[in-house]
Amino acid sequence: QNLDKAGLGVLIDLIATIGLGDAKAQDVLGRVYEYFLGEFAAAEGKKGGQFYTPASIVKLLVNMLEPYKGCVYDPCCGSGGMFVQAEKLVEAHQWRIDDISIYGQESNQTTYRLCRMNLAIRGIDGSNVRWNGEGSFLNDAHKDMKAEFIIANPPFNDSDWSGELLRDDPRWQYGVPPTSNANFAWMQHMIYHLAPNGTLGLVLANGSLSSNNGGEGDIRKAIVEAKLVDCIVALPDKLFYNTGIPACLWFISRDRKNHNFRSREDEILFIDARNLGEMVTRRNRVFSDDGIERIADTYHRWRRIDGDYEDEKGFCKAASLDEVRKHNHVLTPGRYVGIPDEEDDGVPFEEKMATLTKELAGQMQQGEVLDARIRENLAKVGFSLLELGE
Repeated sequence: QNLDKAGLGVLIDLIATIGLGDAKAQDVLGRVYEYFLGEFAAAEGKKGGQFYTPASIVKLLVNMLEPYKGCVYDPCCGSGGMFVQAEKLVEAHQWRIDDISIYGQESNQTTYRLCRMNLAIRGIDGSNVRWNGEGSFLNDAHKDMKAEFIIANPPFNDSDWSGELLRDDPRWQYGVPPTSNANFAWMQHMIYHLAPNGTLGLVLANGSLSSNNGGEGDIRKAIVEAKLVDCIVALPDKLFYNTGIPACLWFISRDRKNHNFRSREDEILFIDARNLGEMVTRRNRVFSDDGIERIADTYHRWRRIDGDYEDEKGFCKAASLDEVRKHNHVLTPGRYVGIPDEEDDGVPFEEKMATLTKELAGQMQQGEVLDARIRENLAKVGFSLLELGE
């Protein structure tokens, strides 16, 4: 809810008493704010997902893209987690924080205020993060902006995006998105705003990888054949507070032929991360730092000129465009990476069989002893197994 002026004034006065000029104080306060955002999102459940993307997913996106220089854009920025994590990565690598600029848009006014507070606490310039109630589709606040990095988690399968009013929009360069689902509208909006050397990473529902509804299959085919798709990551379940819908990450690059990395325009990297992550509650899973590093490092080794990437059955596969065409442009990673081989412990089959037979004989003998004890105890109280329905 909106704060009244008196309440907002008290909050501003409270924050003003904290020594924000000190970098350490900024970091501590920022961590506290981020913690409460996460706790509030968890408590809110479905509503919480409207403004908060779980930290481990944000960290994975940012670590894969490594936004270190240029414009970082999020057209549905929520509480600003993508921007905060980008700044953290820049600082961790000792890059120049002044080399990146933040651009964003948010349609929910309360969420927009959470974002501006989140950025202000950390000393991040949020002047180019804009709010309007119409949103990025109907009222694009940055019409002429082209970003080097785009990172976003748009609403999944949104049917209420006013698509019927935008049938002739110039952003739909790869096909007109169905009015019933905004997944490919978000994707094309972001591609439209991507600089010639830009890359983007976005979270989408798994249906985007295989759906043919409303022409989505044709749009996906056009984007693949334009050689824009760099990498697809399948995510495990229970990562999000607001939905149980299986999700994936799309990574798209404008220049895949030769821009700081090797030419890879005739390949797509598929990563199946569904078996990664750790359950922290009965309902929620997070990626560990090791899991994030494993996924991001696989992507980096694959695209680097001097990378030592190798396919790993059941986890990652660099598939050719011809392979993708054979699958009718369906991009589900499981189709490409395969099933991991069972580990061979080197013990001959005959030896394994003898050991298992011996274990079974021992268990059967133990079962007979237990049966005898049960019969004996039942007899003491006047029952038999026959009376109990043996």
